Amino acid sequence: MNIRKGDTVQVISGKYKGVKGKVLRTMPAENRVIVERVNLHKKHQKPTKDLPQGGIIEREGPIHRSAVMLVCPGCSRPIRVGFRISDGKKVRYCRKCGEAIDK
Repeated sequence: MNIRKGDTVQVISGKYKGVKGKVLRTMPAENRVIVERVNLHKKHQKPTKDLPQGGIIEREGPIHRSAVMLVCPGCSRPIRVGFRISDGKKVRYCRKCGEAIDK
């Protein structure tokens, strides 16, 4: 997967189209990512030690990785990711401006 935890992505299809957010978790086996404040679900939570009163909480649900594009830190646009070898390491780079994403 060309998207990693902590990356900023933009949703390109669906109900949340155009929304930018940070990747909280990736699930490569299912080809899904969880993005901050995207695909929110309400969950009825029983009282626990962490949440003594219980109640209805909002949680982010997973969305397919093809529905998001990585946002380049240099040009601040959604981009396709390229890979190249730099100093013996595989590094992601922006296909529009050529700037390395992994430093």
